[in-house]
Amino acid sequence: MKELTVEASIGNLNDALDFVNGELELHNCSPELRNQIDIAMEEIFMNIARYAYKPADGYVRICIFVGEEIVVTFEDTGKPFNPVEQAEPDLNKPVMERKIGGLGIFLVKQLMDKVAYTRVDNKNVLTITKEIAGNHL
Repeated sequence: MKELTVEASIGNLNDALDFVNGELELHNCSPELRNQIDIAMEEIFMNIARYAYKPADGYVRICIFVGEEIVVTFEDTGKPFNPVEQAEPDLNKPVMERKIGGLGIFLVKQLMDKVAYTRVDNKNVLTITKEIAGNHL
């Protein structure tokens, strides 16, 4: 498992993506699979950067493990927030009638095989998992 800790700021998104993509490339993951991970990562990282610590600043720890599946974990000590429990958006309503928010985590859930949240030692721990079988090379 590899890990990176960076300040949870929008300016560090590319560093986080480069870190994870470097590991995915080492394991010859397909561009399609890397793209799905990138979309999920961007959504999660940006939410942490925008909302976890406001108005203060903080850090996010990103861990990645690549084996039979890709497991990426995000840890922050920001405000408790479980995105997995958020209600799914009503996609049948016209756009102007929908509540703001919720589409990002909905997309993450659609792209990943598993999305799990826990609160441990005053930390938000969000883990996304993507199976490699059929997506490798």
